[in-house]
Order: sequence, then C-alpha cells, then structure tokens
Amino acid sequence: MASSTLVSASASVEPRRGLWRELLRRPAFVVSSAVALVICAMAAAPGLFAGWFGAGDPRRCDLVNSGLPPAPGHPFGFDVQGCDLYANVVYGARSSVLIALLVTAGMMVIAVVLGGLAGYFGGWADALISRVMDVFFGFPSLVGMIVILQTASAHNELTVSAVLILFGWPALARVMRGSVLAVAGSEYVAAARGVGSGTTRILLRHVLPNSFGPVAVLTGLNVGGVIASESALTFLGVGLQTPAISWGVQLNTAQQYFLSSPHLLIFPSIFLTVTVLSFVLLGDALRDAFDPRLR
Repeated sequence: MASSTLVSASASVEPRRGLWRELLRRPAFVVSSAVALVICAMAAAPGLFAGWFGAGDPRRCDLVNSGLPPAPGHPFGFDVQGCDLYANVVYGARSSVLIALLVTAGMMVIAVVLGGLAGYFGGWADALISRVMDVFFGFPSLVGMIVILQTASAHNELTVSAVLILFGWPALARVMRGSVLAVAGSEYVAAARGVGSGTTRILLRHVLPNSFGPVAVLTGLNVGGVIASESALTFLGVGLQTPAISWGVQLNTAQQYFLSSPHLLIFPSIFLTVTVLSFVLLGDALRDAFDPRLR
C-alpha cells in the first residue's frame, strides 16, 4: 500500500517537473518572465528603482527644467512641468500593474462563476447568461468604455478597472462554459453523482478545478492587453488623469510636444511596449506548455 502511494505521488510530481524544465529551456519564457518580474517589482517598490540616478521623487519639479532633454543624473530628461521623467516613468508602472491585477482577478471571478453555472446547469441559466454575453460581443467595446468613462465622475484605478472588467469578462466566460460542458459529461463526474455527492461538492471538487486550466491560460494572455487598453484609454483622455502618474497620462501629454521634446514620448512608449510584449510572450509560452496539442 505504501509503495503504491509513493509511486502514484511520484507519477503526479514528475510531469510538473518536466513541464517546468521545458519552460526553462525556452528563451522567450525566461526573458519575458524576468522582465515581467522586474516590472512587478518596480510597481511594488518604485522608490527602489527611481532613486538609481539621484532623482527619486516624481513630484519634485522645477519649471526652469521644463522639457529639457536627458542630462547627467536625469537620463530621460524632464517633462513639461520640470519633473524628472525617469522617476515618473518608474512610478507609472504602479498604476498599470495595479489595474492589470484588478482586471485580471475581476474577469476571472466573473468568468468562473457565470461560465460554470451556464455550462453545468444548462437550460434557462445557460440561455440567459449566453444572451448577456452575446449582447456584450455585439456591442463595440471601445465605444462603450469611452462613453462610460466620460460620464464617470471619478477617473482612478478602480473606475478604469471596473470598466475594463465589464467589457472583458464575456470572452473568458465563454471559454469557461465550453470547458465546463466538456468536464460535466465525464465519467468521474457521473461517478460522483452516483455515490450521492451534492451539486456544490461536484462543482467545487470535480468540475471547476478540471475546467479552470484554459481560462487561466487565456487570462495570462490578456494581461498585456489589459495594460495596453488602460494606456490607450488614458491616452484618449478618458482614463486616468493628472495628478495620477501613468504611462498613458505621460503619452497623452507628450503628443503635444513631440516635435520640440521627443523624449517625452519615446521613453514611456519604450517601457509600455516592453511591458506589454513581455506579458504577451509569457502568456504564449505558458499556453504552449500547458496545451498538449501545441507541444
């Protein structure tokens, strides 16, 4: 009995080790995960990064330095308010990563709940949830987000996150519904019903854990898109607004001074592009590793 238990345990652990070995052999995963970790560390403790060149306070401004190009001690130059641009770019990661985390968690919770209910119970619940998803799929999401944000009284991280969640959950919920439909008809779920397990126990112990994989992978792929969407909305003037420190706010301001001070647009754009690209490549690597059909 003990030997069989050890064999089964080692058999379950070995595929996980093999999966991580395969991921670590992929340069795209190693590089993108390293960049993503640095960005997350920058968002969690921007003061540690902003002080590398001596200008650690993004709010310390002097109009005498307005729009000046890079100089010793100020590698990114100054913005139109005379603030150190490097410190502002570093602190701008906080809003982007915070919104990405809030939106990812919110979309995942809604998708798991509604997609699980629609896929497992079917009938009127499936019809109602599916029609609601169809409404969101048929409505231009960008137009809807702009309209809601223009009428909102507050433009902070919570407001932008709520709007992105509102228009982002249907895609994840549809994937979750399809995954639950496949799992609900499996033999082990039928066996659980046969031994008298209740609906809640079957959902929590058998259906949802075995249906969560595709949604988790798709959520990882969407992190980069969420950061890009937040920056796009802020760039259009309906997202975060000053005095918030965000890459989108910096790009929105820089568009007016691109010819005279191109560094105002270049450096935030580089950070935004590298961040989005790293999360997209990380999600692609995880998808390829967890999907047996792509290995």
